[in-house]
Amino acid sequence: MTPKEFYNALSPLKEETWKVLEPLFHRTTLPRHHHFVHQNDVARKIAFLESGIVRAYFTNQEGQEYNKQFFVAPSSIGSYSSLLTGNPTLLPQQALTDCVIWAADYRSITSHYDRFPDLERLSRKIAEYYFVEKEKKELEIILLDATERYKIFQKEFPGVEQQIPQYHIASYLGISPVQLSRIRHQLAKK
Repeated sequence: MTPKEFYNALSPLKEETWKVLEPLFHRTTLPRHHHFVHQNDVARKIAFLESGIVRAYFTNQEGQEYNKQFFVAPSSIGSYSSLLTGNPTLLPQQALTDCVIWAADYRSITSHYDRFPDLERLSRKIAEYYFVEKEKKELEIILLDATERYKIFQKEFPGVEQQIPQYHIASYLGISPVQLSRIRHQLAKK
């Protein structure tokens, strides 16, 4: 899937908009374990994730990492809070697999909002999507037990379990790797 196909599926852009937008994106690789944005950096770029898996995570004062979100291709990545506020990000984004991305300078894109309302509408739809996802995840953590959250994870991210270490999945679910192993074992018996 190309950036054009992905973003048009979210909110169609006019050809005139694409003629200005496409040259802003540059295809590159993001090798496994490399960061798209580091903690405490001010984010400057967004990207279309053509292939691979990226995680957004935070680190507590004891150095323990917690996965907040997985981005599985095709997807859009970027530290949106930092992009919007200009403040350093507290949620770095790291490739969990080798990735192919199409990166663009965020301000170069937003500078065209007044000229292309369809581009501004696309950005709003992306923000709305991530807001809904954030709320959904927060409710799942509060309202559902670990087994139910794991089943949802399997449906939302099919095939990811075979590509990334289990401790990343456990962290995302808010449980220990031992708990995840027990849940997987119990479900395999059924």
